[in-house]
Amino acid sequence: MALNLKDLKLVDSMYAYAKSRYVMALDCGTTSVRAIIVDEYGCIVAQASRPIKAMYPRPGWVEQDPTEIFASQIAVMMEVQFKSGIHSDSIAAIGITNQRETTVVWDRDSGQPIYNAIGWQCRRTTSRAERLIEDGHAETIRAKTGLMPDAYFSATKIAWILDNVSGARELAEAGQLMFGTIDTWLIYNLTDGMVFATDYTNASRTMLFNIHTLEWDDELLALMNIPRCMLPEVRWSSGEFGRVSGEIMTHMPLIMGVAGDQQASLFGHCCFEPGEAKNTYGTGCFMLMNTGDEVVDSKNGLVATVGIAEGGKVSYALEGSIFHAGSVIQWLRDKLRIISSAAETAEISKSRADNGGCYLVPAFSGLGAPWWDSGAGGLIYGLTSASDRATLVRAACESMAFQSYDVLRAMEADAGCTLDSLSVDGGASRNEFIMQFQADLLDIPVDQTEAIETTALGAAYLAGLAVGYWEDREEIRQNHDLARRFEPAMDEATRARELAGWHDAVARARSR
Repeated sequence: MALNLKDLKLVDSMYAYAKSRYVMALDCGTTSVRAIIVDEYGCIVAQASRPIKAMYPRPGWVEQDPTEIFASQIAVMMEVQFKSGIHSDSIAAIGITNQRETTVVWDRDSGQPIYNAIGWQCRRTTSRAERLIEDGHAETIRAKTGLMPDAYFSATKIAWILDNVSGARELAEAGQLMFGTIDTWLIYNLTDGMVFATDYTNASRTMLFNIHTLEWDDELLALMNIPRCMLPEVRWSSGEFGRVSGEIMTHMPLIMGVAGDQQASLFGHCCFEPGEAKNTYGTGCFMLMNTGDEVVDSKNGLVATVGIAEGGKVSYALEGSIFHAGSVIQWLRDKLRIISSAAETAEISKSRADNGGCYLVPAFSGLGAPWWDSGAGGLIYGLTSASDRATLVRAACESMAFQSYDVLRAMEADAGCTLDSLSVDGGASRNEFIMQFQADLLDIPVDQTEAIETTALGAAYLAGLAVGYWEDREEIRQNHDLARRFEPAMDEATRARELAGWHDAVARARSR
């Protein structure tokens, strides 16, 4: 039997497994941490994962234990080496990708956090963000950072810690406190405190970083009353971030790639050219479009951000952030207990011919792009006596596609272009019902990548490029394989009816 190209890659990968060096990627997400070992073909030869907990001390508040995050990351680094037999002497470089905006503040002397990590979903600082708008600072923030004032970003979280943890502000002003997003926290601990740094992509999510000058902005720091001495050095995403401590990995491999999870995914999807876009279906949904050298001023509720910072050049991106996507399925499983696993939702959804006019708007912590309505409330609209478990499951699955539709149309309007297809990854991208419904709504093909861990691959690629493991972007592009293409099959009348019902439900969720 003849072998196809993918089979040949796997055969070669087995040879590489025994003979070659590898790249390790650390993927520190919102609900779990992973360590992944990648070969030269972009094939994942081993991986390990571990869940991490979230705490909800008050409604709308989200916290995590930074020490648990680091300990769990170390554990999976050890596990993946043990499972694969590939140890630190065979690791050419390490890449890190992380949940963005989540905020850690720790003591410079002890290295211990002074408060739990405040999660990106946390809404405790909504009133602070709203005051920034009311006081007329929104345009200044948007012009400098590409962002709009919102509790989502790191700046208001840092300010909250300084204002609410006893003695924190005095320590910060004395130079005793350090701030970092999760990448910085990991780098600092992995290098035994030798490197205090972040990359351009993560810095661009803090609401303190000027994406035009590529520097921390003193006007914004003064506005938020945050001492500059708290902030890490900002470096290129593909470049050196120090060596892993010998107590963690004997041969002390270099950390050579760092990027926020959505920018790492953009790179993993090989969206290297302006107009190329991807959507990640994870805890939330995150759609990014490469806009090249241009910082696009969104008129439709999106944000501009640093997209790729590699090879001595920055490419910007438009981004639409949806706060609740896969988390809605977790809600069905853990809170309502009407499903036992995410995997069963596709078949349950397909058991009904349509949604029966029922829509679920998952505004559990307000609505993100393109609405940015922190006051919106979650809503199930259109229930009838015929509605059942499958109705609700289908509505939850459809909500991911409806929200992504709104973001993509806003993105096309801002960029002045029309997408021919959408590249997708993330856990829910493996749900064939959701992906087919997405293609139907958008009326364009949806391309499912062969590798589900595209975010981790992006971090691996950034690290590998920095040490010459891969020669250039073109070699990486050759690794990018398509698993399946979903073609649109919905007629225009049905599409219009579905979208009208969804937008009616969103309007009701926003009128609370």
